[in-house]
Amino acid sequence: MVDVEPLNRFTVLLANEQEGWHQTMRGLLQPQGVLTVCARSGREALELLETTPVHVAVLDAQMPQLGGLQVIRLLRELHKATPAILLTSHLTNHLLQEALGMQVFSVLSKPVDVNVLLDALARVLRRYHENRWPGEG
Repeated sequence: MVDVEPLNRFTVLLANEQEGWHQTMRGLLQPQGVLTVCARSGREALELLETTPVHVAVLDAQMPQLGGLQVIRLLRELHKATPAILLTSHLTNHLLQEALGMQVFSVLSKPVDVNVLLDALARVLRRYHENRWPGEG
């Protein structure tokens, strides 16, 4: 559930089946003014991305129902260009090639170093939002 107008805050979808990971990331991001929405499966992530304005999606490659790349592929078919960061514990050249072909913003190895993920989110903010929080004048 989204508790404020999402377009006025930088909104990050966190899609991972581990609830503890969601809590950790939410605890780091929300004090910085970042709104987080969470999904525990690929299907739930896709539904949220279709109905909720999100500035970046952080997707686990291995989730129940749909993996992160499948979610991204379906988003692209819907002509949604939401920037995506893919997390994977099985980083291969094939996966990187596939992710690059779908214009994934970044692919990070799990376990993810939180500082590396925060840096990737900051780069999304710079590239897609001119280094300003959404809603700023």
